[in-house]
Amino acid sequence: MTPLPLRLRPGDDLRRAIEAAVLVLHPEGAFVACGIGSLSSAVLRLAGAAKTLTLAGEFEILSLAGSVSADGSHLHISIADADGRVLGGHAGPGCIVRTTAEILVLPLGTARQIGREFDAATGYPELVIRSCSEEQG
Repeated sequence: MTPLPLRLRPGDDLRRAIEAAVLVLHPEGAFVACGIGSLSSAVLRLAGAAKTLTLAGEFEILSLAGSVSADGSHLHISIADADGRVLGGHAGPGCIVRTTAEILVLPLGTARQIGREFDAATGYPELVIRSCSEEQG
């Protein structure tokens, strides 16, 4: 497994750019190990909330982590505003890079594949891990 560093540019949609890079280069899926940078807008789904929160301004990305698969992504982000207030949640489409975003992606390689399937216990699509031999057999 070779780490995949990504640098996103101003105007890129953070989530969509990460998903596109991973699914083109590593269709088996990958984990986002970390990310830093800045945003000009943030779209977050906060803990337990049904709706998303959309914010405009200058934000620093303090942390970014999660998983990306063809079945969906699960990315968590924490951001700070110009006054140092921190907010975090699920990163949604619409998080727009302000100056840069530096992301480290860890692909799974050829032995495993990840996806998401509905879990009746949680009510959400949750991570599933498959061996590639399961897919072929």
